[in-house]
Amino acid sequence: MIALTAAEIAAATGGALSAVDPRTVVAGAVVTDSREVEPGGLFVALPGEHVDGHDFAPVAVAAGAALVLAARPLTGTDGADLPVVVVPDVEVALGVLAAAVLVRLREAATAPGGSGLRVVGVTGSVGKTTTKDLLAQVCGAVGPTVAPVRSFNNEIGLPLTVLRADEQTRFLVLEMGASGPGHLTYLTRIAPPDVSTVLVVGQAHLGGFGGIEAVARAKSEIVQGLLPDGVAVLNADDLRVRAMAALAPGEVVLFGQSDGAHVRAVDVTLDRAGRASFTLRHAPVDGPVQDAPVTLRLVGEHHVHNALAAAATAMAVGLPLATVAEGLAAADALSPHRMHVVDRPDGVTVIDDSYNANPDSMRAALKALAVLAGRDRRSVAVLGEMLELGDDARTAHDAIGRLVVRLNVALTVVVGEGARAIRDGANHEGSWGDEVVLADDVAAAEAFLRDELRPGDVVLVKSSYGAGLWRLGDALVEGDA
Repeated sequence: MIALTAAEIAAATGGALSAVDPRTVVAGAVVTDSREVEPGGLFVALPGEHVDGHDFAPVAVAAGAALVLAARPLTGTDGADLPVVVVPDVEVALGVLAAAVLVRLREAATAPGGSGLRVVGVTGSVGKTTTKDLLAQVCGAVGPTVAPVRSFNNEIGLPLTVLRADEQTRFLVLEMGASGPGHLTYLTRIAPPDVSTVLVVGQAHLGGFGGIEAVARAKSEIVQGLLPDGVAVLNADDLRVRAMAALAPGEVVLFGQSDGAHVRAVDVTLDRAGRASFTLRHAPVDGPVQDAPVTLRLVGEHHVHNALAAAATAMAVGLPLATVAEGLAAADALSPHRMHVVDRPDGVTVIDDSYNANPDSMRAALKALAVLAGRDRRSVAVLGEMLELGDDARTAHDAIGRLVVRLNVALTVVVGEGARAIRDGANHEGSWGDEVVLADDVAAAEAFLRDELRPGDVVLVKSSYGAGLWRLGDALVEGDA
């Protein structure tokens, strides 16, 4: 975080200082985990469902935290008062502080010699984290870039990401998630984007929205939250996303394969490992058409869409086409459990995509499995529950089971009662014999796979994070299953 005094933090958050010199300088990292405290940093004592950050404040101060953001005055284990900014709501205060810091950074960025800071917001029902990772690497090759670790995309993770930026930051790439209406409005008030990118309106978190049209309205909040001269980067292939152009305050850039897209992929091919090559074409409204070749390191044809989104966004913040193409070709998969492909010494290939799942991402992962396995290797899909689908849950899982059969997946292991409809769908579509197995839990699936897998198999692990298959993904990658 930029250097601020305790008094400045109290003024920004509307808090009151307790047991701290107002002139105390806070210049270290802002963290919510006492194990991550750095000397001179700010520890945010968030109350949680299972633990309360206030209980860890003494540990944080002992580790070097200069100040604690808390809901009450605190004392250490020795009875001494801790340095605290007391606020009514710690989570709200964290967002307010991030917003205030970003205002300062933007002011400094426009001054002579400033960084020219550009803030990007990325949202969508699927592909947010991968697009964020691609964009961060493309921008990071050009100048100092801050982007979320993992999937820090909510009311806590986003302000923490903003607070990692400083006066040298040129690009601030923010992933913005929503599980209900109003969430993106809240996030864009903390960090109004210069460029807002919307990937797709899909079936993720349907239970929190109440329907696909409600998802579209919620995703459009990121466009409405743009700065007055901001740019909307929209998926031309998704009619609900494309319609958001009417809400944009200024320029609109379209990406995809549909007519009218300004950024497109031409002549897409896949190699034997499932990696895409294509010609990246930029056809701006007011300039000549330009082409550049790209070969992605990421596995799966669906990443072409993510690459186009990242490319369109990068060019919207001023990067030239050639630089963008080079950056995409050099970009790796950064976030864990997201299409992480490992070739084990025993000849088994593992595709660990177990961080999250919804019907769109499940279909994309299964198609990638089919490509990698081809005609000469056995395909194995280990599938768990897709959470937060509301009333559509059974139908959505049934449809995935039917797709498994159509893609000729040789063996499907369905994990957990919540995913049972995948087995039902596969059976109704024509699966027979031992092609589909139902495992009661992750442990049962691991035991089954330990005996079942053989050299040459290609294994996909896919579920929502809460279903717990990421543990199985770790075991498979390490060769323990």
